[in-house]
Amino acid sequence: MHPQLEAERFHSCIDLIQALDKCHKKEYYKRALGLCNNEKDALSKCLHEARLSGERRAILESREKKKAMEKKWKQLEEEEYGEDAILKKIIQRQVEKRSKPE
Repeated sequence: MHPQLEAERFHSCIDLIQALDKCHKKEYYKRALGLCNNEKDALSKCLHEARLSGERRAILESREKKKAMEKKWKQLEEEEYGEDAILKKIIQRQVEKRSKPE
């Protein structure tokens, strides 16, 4: 049986989880002869799809968070150095001029 079967995590596969559990509770020889293989295969496919959709959702959420953080960093930099970091560029030019030997 799959160790990661959590009803709240895999709610889309709950019917298949219950069907496999019901099949496993039947007599041992039916399970040993592979009469539960159809349910097991269907559940494995469902769990795989559920895991992939969860990963896709997590990736999208991560991208959204990254965009928000980049936006905040840009806003902070603009607040500190002005729009398009004009002040930062001026400071860098002055530092370069001073550090060049004449």
